[in-house]
Amino acid sequence: MKKGWLIVLMSALMIFTAACSSNSNTSSGNTNTSPGKDTSTEKKVELRLMWWGDQERADITNQVVELFEAKYPNITIVGEFAPSSGYWDKINTQLASGTAPDIFFLGGNVVDYAIKDVLLPLDAYVGNQLDLSDMDDAMIEYGTINGELLHISSGANARGIVINETMFETAGIAIPQDGWNWEDYARISKEISDKLGPNAFGTYDFTFEGLDIFFKQNGKQIYDMEKETLGFDEATALKWFQYWADTAANGGVVTPELAVSNPGDDISKSLMVTSQVAMNLLASNQLSALQSLTTDKLSMVQLPRGDKGTGVIFESSQGLSGFSKTEHPEEVAMFINFFINDSEAAQILRNNRGVPVTSKNRDVLVAAANDVDKIVYEYTSRVSEATKTEPFGVSYNPPGSAEFTKLGKTTIQEIGFGRKTVEQAVKDFYEGTIKIFSSNVSE
Repeated sequence: MKKGWLIVLMSALMIFTAACSSNSNTSSGNTNTSPGKDTSTEKKVELRLMWWGDQERADITNQVVELFEAKYPNITIVGEFAPSSGYWDKINTQLASGTAPDIFFLGGNVVDYAIKDVLLPLDAYVGNQLDLSDMDDAMIEYGTINGELLHISSGANARGIVINETMFETAGIAIPQDGWNWEDYARISKEISDKLGPNAFGTYDFTFEGLDIFFKQNGKQIYDMEKETLGFDEATALKWFQYWADTAANGGVVTPELAVSNPGDDISKSLMVTSQVAMNLLASNQLSALQSLTTDKLSMVQLPRGDKGTGVIFESSQGLSGFSKTEHPEEVAMFINFFINDSEAAQILRNNRGVPVTSKNRDVLVAAANDVDKIVYEYTSRVSEATKTEPFGVSYNPPGSAEFTKLGKTTIQEIGFGRKTVEQAVKDFYEGTIKIFSSNVSE
């Protein structure tokens, strides 16, 4: 009988000891990146992660993945990436077939995916696996669509004009400053071309890339999310397209032929790195990559002003979303949390996807910033300060953004190669835009 009681007592002691051991493991967990999460006895989990970008972005993203796996050995991340030109077809195909990655990156087109119900609601994980306490409120609002948190910004940036200061100095032209206007821009573009010869150009044509900015400068927008309708009129569009047609006719813009073989939105092929183009529209997070490809000195200045200001804000560059059908939603939230909050990850990522969205990680990077990063921080600070007196709304990509982008770029080529007059091209663009928005909203 005594022996039986001894066995019971020993069993109880073993249970108590195990419980204490478990509590000890929990209290020593990594609270920096996964608040309240104990991974010591978790089952093995594999997550797929997909992003777009070049090899440099792939290398640093993989370094962050390795860091995450070292801190969370029960979770394996299988990464895959594609250039931006092929990324969207790839992710769309996988979403349609139900084979999408557990985590993937989206940009201003996040609304397109939100309305398809393919994104994982993250609200339930906030304060547990996902810590947003140090994240800018504007970034949280950006990812909250129709009352649900569906997207976590991984970086913030501000678009501006990148300046090849070396070309300006060679031409003997003063570096532009914040506060200039579009007349200044056209004049300077021509002066650069005239002084540096036939193989040099003042600017790339960013008619389409700058469309929403110009509309905001005139009190309009591409798409009104609240009213679910077109946010601009044909007359305003004509004014913008005509501006670029006139600037090109004066000789200050990269020719359509060169723009096809060396597009301005492909940094690896940009004529800015070969001292042939002095200005272009650029997201601040791309400055470092562009500077790494040239010995010319680059800097950034705010957009030329319109009637209501620059039309530019400090905004989300891109971010992470989870797949609604993932089998591991908690682990998805843990990785997203790590990506935005971990200080070691921030030092690897730097500004590749934009300025960090948490103040602590911004402080970490500022302290060790190189000369190019200092330009980015200083520029984004100027933009952020300017929006306090000239606020502009956040813009998401419009419904049917892929179709809209194709229409816009086709329109520019039709004008550039002389296949249509500016008036006819803009008329067709305006009517085509109405059809695209209408058909995609009704679906």
